[in-house]
Amino acid sequence: MIPSEDIRRRIIELEVEHRDLDAVIETLTNDIRHEELQLRRLKKRKLQLKDHITLLKMQLIPDIPA
Repeated sequence: MIPSEDIRRRIIELEVEHRDLDAVIETLTNDIRHEELQLRRLKKRKLQLKDHITLLKMQLIPDIPA
C-alpha cells in the first residue's frame, strides 16, 4: 500500500497541473486563432487529472465496515 503522505503529495502535484491547464485553456479560449484540436486535448487531460485526483482522494478515506 502506498503511504498516505505520498498520496497527498501526488494529489497536490496533480491539482497544480489541473490549475495550470485551467489557465492555459482560458488563454486559448480567449485567443481567436486557437487550435480546436489542441483545446480538446487539453480539456480531456484536465478531466483525466480530475478523475485521478478523485481516485487518489478515495484511497485516503479509510474503509468503514458495513
